[in-house]
Amino acid sequence: MKKIFFTVCSSLLLTLASCGVEKVYYASDFGVVPGTGEDMTQEVALAIETIKAECDGKPAVLVLESGEYDFYPDSANVREYYVSNHDQDNPKLVAVALEGVRNLTVKGAGEGYANFMMNGRMLPIAMVGCENCKLENIAVDTRVPQITQVEVLENDVENGYITYRIAPYANYRIENGYLVVYGSNWNFVPGWGIAFEGDTKRIIYTTSDIGVGTSGVQEVEPYVIRAPWRDHRLVPGSVIAMRSYARPTPGIFVTECKNTTLLNSCVFYAEGMGLLAQMSENLTLDGFNVALRGDDGRYFTTQADATHFSGCKGKIVSVNGLYEGMMDDAINVHGTYLRVVDRLDDNTLVGRYMHGQAYGFYWGGEGDSVQFVRSDVMEITEGNRVVEIAPYDKDQLAGCKEFKIKFEKPLPADIANGKYGIENLEWTPEVYFAGNTIRNNRARGALFSTPKSTLVENNLFDHTSGTAILLCGDCNGWFETGACRDVVIRNNRFVNALTSMFQFTNGIISIYPEIPDLASQTKYFHGGDGKGVVIENNVFETFDAPIVYAKSIDGLVFRGNKVVQNNDFAPFHWNKYRFLLDKVVNVTIEDNDFSTGFDEQKDVMYRY
Repeated sequence: MKKIFFTVCSSLLLTLASCGVEKVYYASDFGVVPGTGEDMTQEVALAIETIKAECDGKPAVLVLESGEYDFYPDSANVREYYVSNHDQDNPKLVAVALEGVRNLTVKGAGEGYANFMMNGRMLPIAMVGCENCKLENIAVDTRVPQITQVEVLENDVENGYITYRIAPYANYRIENGYLVVYGSNWNFVPGWGIAFEGDTKRIIYTTSDIGVGTSGVQEVEPYVIRAPWRDHRLVPGSVIAMRSYARPTPGIFVTECKNTTLLNSCVFYAEGMGLLAQMSENLTLDGFNVALRGDDGRYFTTQADATHFSGCKGKIVSVNGLYEGMMDDAINVHGTYLRVVDRLDDNTLVGRYMHGQAYGFYWGGEGDSVQFVRSDVMEITEGNRVVEIAPYDKDQLAGCKEFKIKFEKPLPADIANGKYGIENLEWTPEVYFAGNTIRNNRARGALFSTPKSTLVENNLFDHTSGTAILLCGDCNGWFETGACRDVVIRNNRFVNALTSMFQFTNGIISIYPEIPDLASQTKYFHGGDGKGVVIENNVFETFDAPIVYAKSIDGLVFRGNKVVQNNDFAPFHWNKYRFLLDKVVNVTIEDNDFSTGFDEQKDVMYRY
């Protein structure tokens, strides 16, 4: 893919505003040196606190030599952080805590990254309440990942046994016939896995999430295990990433920050998202990767999404990245619906965080513009403005699940009938996602749920396993907002998506809001006002039928695209239509090139 060049106005304004020379600090002066294997946690903390005290927000750079820096949980910074879309299992053990820092660049120098290596379950980097801060040439990894990789040596399908070799980095023991994997401060029995082709590192066709052979096991020799495990798809040479569904911490956590930049940096592994940013304004990722190291034999990267943006605003720019081998999506952009659980008076209600992995952090403030949505039909009812907001079930914000919110205008009489959600429109971003490569990952490629303009261009989506691009909106399960009004998807290449089935995977591009009672819906969730979703000048290389699935949208354009049919896999998807459209109006399908021809009567299905 060609490299994307852009200008970020906020960066220019920052340069003009600072009008000062950056003061340079060398990490080695604080005893922070690579390659020793010794714990660098306290030395890095001292360097950061020294810079904060001496610079008082003036521009500064902390330079680290390239190489590996080790961090250990015993001396970690202990923090109570509530991280969106992660397990709320406080306290968190933090390796590098950047809190209340302004105008600081943490930079790796020389060839390669300054690689922060975790030795146990830890949160590698936290950026909390920071402004105009940058990570450059910084990487994050773990010595013993919680995902345990095994290679299939023999598959005795007839007798229901598989013999596999455990990767040499892993620690394991056998207890009462169970394979227990462990690190310095964690252990568990893997329950699920993702299967990769040994030669291509692609997820094996039609496997999705598989059960794994970790009970009734026998050790044949060190690191070689024989287990009751019947799965004919796992031929010798297949590689399985054995895992749980735990996601305690991301690799990089950004919360309540402004003007954050990640430049030429990487997450090689995290037991959650690679990057989780929440309630932050203006984030730029340029050359940020969630990628394989290449020298350690691993086939996987993160336990969940590569990058995830929850309740952010301003502009999210993500360009020139490589996202591969993760256990979920390359990018997910959304807000969080609160559910209305009580109406205290005509202007005051109680709103509750509903998902167990999303609560305890800032949701909004005085003056924020909001709108209400009926969760059964996902119809927006009316807007309002916050006058006062405060935690309701706790005395403080940290850990709270409920807010008492007073509004400018009177509320609907039936607002507390359990069917309404609240979306904060102030904390919704514009998105520019361009020049990225997404490949060989589980679930989906990219998710966007924001009413602001979203431009997705010049990306390569290569064997994303499920849907390549999803536009969602859900006030019933994940409680992730919201409706997309202005999305352009252009000049991208899609190669063999939909090789497995996951949630929301009805087409290569899936516009799939969660609507329990679509038949009763009288309005459209996505699009409207003469805009909607434009899909143009893309190349789709596919072995199956579905190209676009759409639900509840006013305004869908598919034009100037090329669809190339191949025989790389056998078609299997239940959806046999090129375009399956549920409650969709103002559709344009024109000037496209289908290698096998296009028959609107056979290839397009309108329902509802």
